[in-house]
Amino acid sequence: MDANLINPFVDAITQVLPQVGVQAIGRGKISAKEQFVESKGVTILVGMSKQVRGNIAYNMTEQAACSIASTMMMGMPVNSFDDMAQSALSELANMVTANAAILFSQQGLEVDISTPSMVIGHDFKAKLSSAKFIALELQVDSEILEVNIGVEKG
Repeated sequence: MDANLINPFVDAITQVLPQVGVQAIGRGKISAKEQFVESKGVTILVGMSKQVRGNIAYNMTEQAACSIASTMMMGMPVNSFDDMAQSALSELANMVTANAAILFSQQGLEVDISTPSMVIGHDFKAKLSSAKFIALELQVDSEILEVNIGVEKG
């Protein structure tokens, strides 16, 4: 996959996450996967269309989701992945993907994004791409966030 399709997401993550209170972002494993994302517990899907087409899946454990939501809410304890925490994580996925779309537009590529869709549970796979996609593992403070990028120029 073309690095020009991955870098806007990496840049968006490093720009947006500190704005919502994340102190440290570190890169973990980068791997190529085939077609399906296997849920870790919470998966947020965002589609892209126009000149960059495909899907992004933000994938994490429910514990990681609660921890990130707590950070976004200025340290307020989040003991269960309730409606407020779900809304916070959906908004985070929306902010990161929208920021990536802006970075694509600065490259001259027109992009629209869909409203985030959230799936909660462990025993499912989501088809992200009909081909290979990139899975980027990030250390977000003390939690793991996997960003799965299955996009192509259209």
